[in-house]
Amino acid sequence: MIRVLLVDDQPLIRSGFRALLDLEPDIEVVAEGADGETALALAREHLPDVALLDIRMPVMDGIEATRRIAADPSLSGVHVVMLTNYGMDEYVLEALRAGAAGFLVKDILPEDLLHSVRVAARGDALLAPSLTRRLIHRYVTEPVPTAADTVLTELTEREREAVALAARGLSNDQIAARMVISPTTAKTHINRAMTKLHARDRAQLVVLAYESGLVTPRTGDARP
Repeated sequence: MIRVLLVDDQPLIRSGFRALLDLEPDIEVVAEGADGETALALAREHLPDVALLDIRMPVMDGIEATRRIAADPSLSGVHVVMLTNYGMDEYVLEALRAGAAGFLVKDILPEDLLHSVRVAARGDALLAPSLTRRLIHRYVTEPVPTAADTVLTELTEREREAVALAARGLSNDQIAARMVISPTTAKTHINRAMTKLHARDRAQLVVLAYESGLVTPRTGDARP
């Protein structure tokens, strides 16, 4: 059973998401709240697998709540997914650095929401396609600080290759096919890279891949 915490200061959004999630036999909404401070308290109380948090909330915003959840060792199993309105991509990098596993736009299709919750519960990175394009666009159009000398040397050649493919959006199965290895080995490469680079999850690993210069965005990826 996937345990979900739902926190948004708009009751209509919460009730709509909860109605969808509660219909699924493998998903349970264990708690809901309206601000970031409550989100942190509920996360500690219920230890959800996935926390869906709005970005802009009173008392404490979603990014600060995410940062505190990520910093709490007792909440290491909580995968935070940020809920955002279309066009709020200026918060994407800050939230990913804070420890968010990904982003969803609030007008997401019901079936995509359910799929996304299951993906997040597995610990995979999750970014809505429109936000992914904007994220890559930022790296194409703005200077990126390079930390290759201090970061990339930590990885083996095969780990670098696996991380680069993950940053392109490939799943473990796709990485395995591209590298001609088993999915288990691909997952091992990713997990070892996360450990070496102190990335909390796959989303942070992807951001680090771009920031370090391991991955250079292709021109075709830069469509905003």
